[in-house]
Amino acid sequence: MLGGAGMLLAASPAQAAEISYRTECIPPPISGLPPVQGTTRVQLTAPAEAKVGDTVEVVWKTVEAASRNPDVLDLEKDTVKPTGTIKVGGAATGSLKMEGPRQNPPIPKNSAMVLPDMKGTLKLEKAGEITLTPDAYNINVSKPISTDTKCTPKETVQPGATIKVTDGGGSTTAGGTTTGTTTAGGTTTGSTTAGGTTTGSTTAGGTTTAGGTTAGGTTAGGTTTAGGTTAGSGGGQTDFPGKEVSVNFACTSPGPAGIASKVTINAKKSGGSYALTVKTAKGVMDSPAALPAGALKPSMDVVIGGADKGSVKVTGPANAQPLEQGKPVDLSDMTGTYKPGASGKSTLSPGTLTIDVTLGSSKINIPCKVKGSVTPSLELDTTAQQGGASGGTTTGSTGSAAGGTDSGGGLAATGAEDNGTLRALGLVAGTAILLGGAVFTFTPWRRLRGTR
Repeated sequence: MLGGAGMLLAASPAQAAEISYRTECIPPPISGLPPVQGTTRVQLTAPAEAKVGDTVEVVWKTVEAASRNPDVLDLEKDTVKPTGTIKVGGAATGSLKMEGPRQNPPIPKNSAMVLPDMKGTLKLEKAGEITLTPDAYNINVSKPISTDTKCTPKETVQPGATIKVTDGGGSTTAGGTTTGTTTAGGTTTGSTTAGGTTTGSTTAGGTTTAGGTTAGGTTAGGTTTAGGTTAGSGGGQTDFPGKEVSVNFACTSPGPAGIASKVTINAKKSGGSYALTVKTAKGVMDSPAALPAGALKPSMDVVIGGADKGSVKVTGPANAQPLEQGKPVDLSDMTGTYKPGASGKSTLSPGTLTIDVTLGSSKINIPCKVKGSVTPSLELDTTAQQGGASGGTTTGSTGSAAGGTDSGGGLAATGAEDNGTLRALGLVAGTAILLGGAVFTFTPWRRLRGTR
């Protein structure tokens, strides 16, 4: 008798059966799309008969995935890797893990998904009939970032293969060891999809202002008004630290529904203008995907109120280190220049927070606007400067007004329409392996949170 695979061939011919079942596939949460309903067609191949002690190979062929690749992005060659689970029943119970190689032809937009076959090995430990039923599966795409879509049956699935196990024998086929969860009569093999994570979890950089040091004269007032810090601009004071305030944000789809963070606005006087530094809480977001250095960059519209009106755009540097999936990330400090457009007591409050993500030549932006009221972080005694804010938007460090009045506590408009943003997400992610039109995309965050 031949050993290994020869034993199986001698025992009985393989059988193949095709099973169809309704499937629900969950796209990444940030896509803003609902679960996708589709039909999966699977063909299982396994020996019709074998003996106790044999190890048999089971093959899962995806005849038809639950959806087509939508009209968003072409998938590159050898970027798709499936993993799945087969339920083992009858004379043995448990689950068999299946795994396929990262191997696929190029998959154009709006075409059928092509998945490689998955394989697993099962050690037979008890005589009787064993049934094999396809169950949940996962599709991983590796470029430009690692992303997953998880699919589960939404109806009772019929067995796709049956193995009649008889007493006797005892030889085991060649072809690898079994790993995973061992069950009565069913040992799982294979591994779950990994991939795509990188090290490093914090953004770097950001300019911080020195706090509270006076230079060249007497420090002026410092009373607290309306929850913010009031700082006199006379007497030679140059540094004006703000107060940490709590802010609730409502994000535009595909961002999270609501987030919260602590924000502090500090100012340093230079001539008639103020250099602003805006800080958010540590660990304000978790990175749900691995991102390379330089991919994520924050910005904010600081709202000017009181005597002056308008907003100031402050921006922070991109992350200097790669970001690891699932790890907390600190946003870099954001800086800009405020040139007053009116004289009197002017307040500075947190406004729209925007996260920009750039991968290659593609870019997405996710604006999160202030929800409800917010307490000013800083109040300054300002003197009007030519070309100051005065109802406009001061961008970066130029100090020039740029239209777009944002009065009455409103926020400067940022971002695109939802549909455009969703499409951009698909393009940036490069993983438009969608199940039923759900963009299989990168998640800029799972939640944005503030430390208390």
